[in-house]
Amino acid sequence: MPDAYTHGHHESVLRSHRWRTAENSAAYLLPHLRPGLSVLDVGSGPGSITADLAALVAPGRVVGTDASADVIAQASADHAARGLSFEVGDAYALPYDDGEFDIVHAHQVLQHVDRPVDMLRELGRVAGQEGVVAARDVDYEGVIWYPLIPALDEWLTLYLTTHRSVAGEPAAGRRLKAWAREAGLGDIRATASLWLFEDEGDRAWWGGMWADRVLQSAFADSARATGADDAQLQRISEAWREWAAAEDGWLLMPHGEILAHGTSQEAAR
Repeated sequence: MPDAYTHGHHESVLRSHRWRTAENSAAYLLPHLRPGLSVLDVGSGPGSITADLAALVAPGRVVGTDASADVIAQASADHAARGLSFEVGDAYALPYDDGEFDIVHAHQVLQHVDRPVDMLRELGRVAGQEGVVAARDVDYEGVIWYPLIPALDEWLTLYLTTHRSVAGEPAAGRRLKAWAREAGLGDIRATASLWLFEDEGDRAWWGGMWADRVLQSAFADSARATGADDAQLQRISEAWREWAAAEDGWLLMPHGEILAHGTSQEAAR
């Protein structure tokens, strides 16, 4: 069975996924792309990053894969005019040959799985020793914001507890290098980057998205299972709207990143 996904695929979740681009979410990888390379985008979601990568490596082959059949169907429909390929797949057992892709990319995926080392090993197999594995994940334990609204402290505590109760590690960013080493990847280069939400548009989008997500998405159901009640969720939702309305509002999310060479078939085993 695939790992459970903390957030589910409510509109408020996909709203955040569609915002992601290669520029704001994969800048560390861009210097390594060139026309003609083949790319596998693991956990591609609605395909916004996939489409950007495809434009940068055209006419190279680009495939997006995700565990959710519904998400893959929507991505295929959204990008049909561009001829992009999206396939349902299990990232622990990808249906591709050793070394089939030059680049195997995963954005915000490893934080949500129970066996990140095994998954990285599989990504490395598909990249092969000549290919590159690129992964980027947030570190929720490092998120900081202003104004200091007490209910947002509640949100972070609840988020960390809920995420870990479902699957994965929300402070994945700081662990990527260690996981890659354990997976046997080679020539590992670790970097970091930030998302910053502070202008009026960013605050309205991010705060509004979380105000809805904490009440309506699969996260809300999982949070209730950990002991949250409706009053607490409503309080957190209102805190996100308060933060979004604050002219001084500012939120920073740190991310860990790795670029590494893949593995041989023997190492992957």
